[in-house]
Amino acid sequence: METQSNEIEFVKNQVDVNCQVIFMNIEGITHDESMVFPDGEANCMNWVLGHLIYIRNALLNVLGEQSVWDAEIFSCYNRGAIALERKNEFVNFEQLKSYLKQSQDKLDTRLALLDEFNSENVKDIAILCFHENYHSGQLGYIRRMLGKPGAIK
Repeated sequence: METQSNEIEFVKNQVDVNCQVIFMNIEGITHDESMVFPDGEANCMNWVLGHLIYIRNALLNVLGEQSVWDAEIFSCYNRGAIALERKNEFVNFEQLKSYLKQSQDKLDTRLALLDEFNSENVKDIAILCFHENYHSGQLGYIRRMLGKPGAIK
């Protein structure tokens, strides 16, 4: 069997660490807490987590894997959606955690099967990894705004 490229190892590490950070930052957050909009308008934790999963689905698709949900049904989490106006469409926070776990399982499985990335997808993969880094950090700030101790020590 061929060894995997450094690019794949890099992406594996990115999605693994990101998922760990995300789970640490959402630990102990209730659904009601996840629906609190900091400053009355900044995106709530529910939207940020749903958005992360929404974009993880794009990464899964770029890698040739199926999404964990139907993008149309969950469009309230898409880029450009105004969270405050669509909050009635949000799903329960525990369900979002389950979708995150499913996305991680699919990414782990798919990345383990690849020997290399399609060269035309490398830029998209890099951008999608950066996107996840960006929003996983936001979850840490929202956690603090909810009065919880920081999860990353």
